[in-house]
Amino acid sequence: MPDSTTPPAFAAAFPFPDASHPDRGPAPHPLLAPVLDLLGTWQGHGTGTYPTLESDFSYAQEVTFTHDGRPFLHYEARAWLIDADGTPLRPSARESGWWRLQPEGRVEALITQPTGIAEISVGVATASTVELTTGEVAVTPTAKDVKATRRLYTRTDAATLTFTHDLAAVGHPLQHHLAARLHRRP
Repeated sequence: MPDSTTPPAFAAAFPFPDASHPDRGPAPHPLLAPVLDLLGTWQGHGTGTYPTLESDFSYAQEVTFTHDGRPFLHYEARAWLIDADGTPLRPSARESGWWRLQPEGRVEALITQPTGIAEISVGVATASTVELTTGEVAVTPTAKDVKATRRLYTRTDAATLTFTHDLAAVGHPLQHHLAARLHRRP
């Protein structure tokens, strides 16, 4: 009988259950073609604003996209508020989810946040952009009242990804909330 430190037998058969590069791990599903250049981890800085905030803010962000050979991406994003020198002050936003790729570049995304918000978004992926608009938002009883979001991810070159996020929340209409410039981590 193996002890608790022995990896399961399937670990040897599947050394890369999730891949962050199209040339490692399982072969990407053909429907992932429009988003293959997103695979990996992106890091950078951005700014945010919203009418309910006392002032604008700066943040650092890390976004990771992986796949396991099926027609979806696993998405994870983390952010930290930073000071004027770029020093992290505290954790900020965190979310994870799945981007389900469909024929003709259509995308269905499920994104959840630990603050009690779950978004179902739909959109389209092209060779350089992914645009997602909320179809539905579900919130827990104590979560902030979010009505809608719009996210735009644009690859400006092989190593740069820009991100913008519009938000309709706490009685305000859909408007600009976040913008970041991220760079592919080697």
